[in-house]
Amino acid sequence: MVPVDDQAVSERARRHREVRRSLGAIPALGSQMSVRLVASWQRSQDYGVSLEAVEPSFTGTLNDESLFFECGREVLASLHQTLINEPVSLMLTDADGLVLNRMSGDTSLLRALDAVHLAPGFAYAERAVGTNGLGLAIADRAPTVVRADEHYALSLCTYTCAAVPVLDPISGHLEGCVNLTTWSTQSSNLLLALAQSAASNTSAMMLARSRGQKARVPQRGEVFRVETSRLEPGTGSLADLGPAWADVLGRAGTAIRDERIVLAVGEEGAGRATVLAQALRQAFPRDRILAASPPAPQDSEAWLGLWIPELGKPGTSILVRDVDLLPEWVAEHVRDLVVQARVRAHGGDHVPFAMTASRFDALPPALTPLVDTIVAVPPLRERTEDVLPLARLAARRARGREVTFTHAAEAALRDCGWPGNARRLVEVVTQAARRSDTIDVRHLPADVVSGASRRLTRIETFERDEIVRVLTRPGISMKEAGEELGMSRATVYRKIAHYDIHVPRTT
Repeated sequence: MVPVDDQAVSERARRHREVRRSLGAIPALGSQMSVRLVASWQRSQDYGVSLEAVEPSFTGTLNDESLFFECGREVLASLHQTLINEPVSLMLTDADGLVLNRMSGDTSLLRALDAVHLAPGFAYAERAVGTNGLGLAIADRAPTVVRADEHYALSLCTYTCAAVPVLDPISGHLEGCVNLTTWSTQSSNLLLALAQSAASNTSAMMLARSRGQKARVPQRGEVFRVETSRLEPGTGSLADLGPAWADVLGRAGTAIRDERIVLAVGEEGAGRATVLAQALRQAFPRDRILAASPPAPQDSEAWLGLWIPELGKPGTSILVRDVDLLPEWVAEHVRDLVVQARVRAHGGDHVPFAMTASRFDALPPALTPLVDTIVAVPPLRERTEDVLPLARLAARRARGREVTFTHAAEAALRDCGWPGNARRLVEVVTQAARRSDTIDVRHLPADVVSGASRRLTRIETFERDEIVRVLTRPGISMKEAGEELGMSRATVYRKIAHYDIHVPRTT
């Protein structure tokens, strides 16, 4: 461990005071890194992190069976072979900053890292050790380099760390990060590039091993005006949804009318933003509702500039989606401006503001004090009474008029577990409505009419899709289906059970 003397601690404290005085408005584009470091130092102080030495907690519990760990370890092992004689340590951490593994060919560097507990089983999040590369990369979900005395704790100032977060390529959720650490005296120009390459290769390998699933489209950080559906019942609108939806809508609406900030939580695609937009529309029918989706971290300043000026304006409601994906420094800025807007409006106009997230405990710490009311939106599989009204609404929007569904199609839609929730349902029905005036089961994707609970291989997916394609052909018998598929009738029945295919049969 690096020796610490009183003079060094005094100088460190002086620098911290200067940094705290510099806190304020976001500087112009191009100085975002310094903004992030300043915000991280402030958080470190608020967490009570020691200036002298790091004291990370040891858990000893490592998730070494995840797809992220499997792929990341393989990528780092390959990179390690090219850096075997370099004073660089390669690590994977989970989303909480817990170090999962470590590789290096430099024994002196490894001994030094052991002295500051930068080793498997120790948590290196900001809250535990203050500003550091991997902790800041996780907090802000952005590639990060922390050099020498940019670290908060003195005992870390002899290192330079480059870390890059790794997101699940399908869900977009933060899995962890790739971290490369070297001595602060070494050149770090290529360190971040190597970390970015390793993180990108890890994500690509995860996607390749996800057996044919499509990568998630990255967030673009749009800000747009929300136009909610008509609310009159009997038209296939949102007003036709069942009691579970009505209950969530009622609780959100009551909280908004009582001038509380509402957080809607639940699975992606379940309708979190929709229920808040509908509640805001009912509470403030004349307001314009601006919805903001989180951007890529490097676009955060421009994204803030799009909607922050509208906050607190008369006749404007703000809905921010997926706030659990916001970088820490952005969350802090949003918190400060919302608090300021509410103070200015005290005794005057209300400042309608609502948010969505996967879970309350996934929120950046800066935003948790803002939340007055939490409403949980149930997934679509728990609201089967909502499936057909949503399907009819999606079909009518796609065609501009009413679209009919066969009984078989209705049954298949109701029976589907909808792992993608309402968002997936709308995608499926929209595509079907563009193909036919009457939606039948043959117009639906194979995964909708099968309930296989496990992830299928590509060969299994192809086989299932072929079986569904043949079985959904009008008038085909089971014998004819077997002949076309090159299977016996008994094998077809066995495959139907194996893939849990739900296609109504008459013969």
